[in-house]
Amino acid sequence: MPCIRRLYATVPALASIATGAVVRRIATPIFARGFACTPRTCAQAPPFDLPEPPPYPSSSSPPSSATPVKSPPLLSLNDAPLAPLAAEAGDSGVDNGDWSRSFAGLSEVPFPPEVANVLMAPIDKDDIEMKPDGILYLPEIKYRRILNRAFGPGGWGLAPRSQTIVAPKQVTREYALVCHGRLVSIARGEQDFFDPSGVSQATEGCKSNALMRCCKDLGIASELWDPRFIRQFKKEYCVEQFVEHVTTKKKRKCWRRKDQSFEYPYKVVPFGTS
Repeated sequence: MPCIRRLYATVPALASIATGAVVRRIATPIFARGFACTPRTCAQAPPFDLPEPPPYPSSSSPPSSATPVKSPPLLSLNDAPLAPLAAEAGDSGVDNGDWSRSFAGLSEVPFPPEVANVLMAPIDKDDIEMKPDGILYLPEIKYRRILNRAFGPGGWGLAPRSQTIVAPKQVTREYALVCHGRLVSIARGEQDFFDPSGVSQATEGCKSNALMRCCKDLGIASELWDPRFIRQFKKEYCVEQFVEHVTTKKKRKCWRRKDQSFEYPYKVVPFGTS
């Protein structure tokens, strides 16, 4: 009988403890980590995990900030310069005639005075052209003529130092200017194109652009990079006017030389006309 009395006395105590634990768990927010509890109630409380966000429906895409933006791949024309044979290379492993890697002759001795005078002669103002946006430039054929006068036809050349890289809208390649068997300058040319059928023409424009950049190191047409010369030339030989596109009727301001006129499809319109 005493054992039975102790059992009946223990059951209400256990019931009260369990009830108190349930009440505390219900009354305390489940996401509150700092609530006070006994070791027994903490051990009995189930682990708390944040619910996983629902997956994106198959018909929709994640937000734009989470979507990586991939750049279009660059293409190559597989026209990299060929490596020289081992027998052609010297002890250094680099052939002086391999202009894709060689720097032979760079800054060894200056060119003779008669050559330097041709390269650094003042540019003829009649040879300077102007783009509609006001940029002065020298046609690439004029650079070739100056090099021919200085070194003679066949005494200079452009050697590719890389393969041609074709981006979605641009072609680029690195060239070296070699004069009388000496490396003179290295520059990367570039040319934009708007249709895949124009890649071949863009590669030729890329070569001419590299030639123009290499010629800067020889002092050819250096005035075109002189801000004072540019301002003075525009003031004396150029004018800026409003023009209208004869088809779209759009108006804009364009530059031209005073001894030239705007060509079709643009015509000069008075300022302020609608």
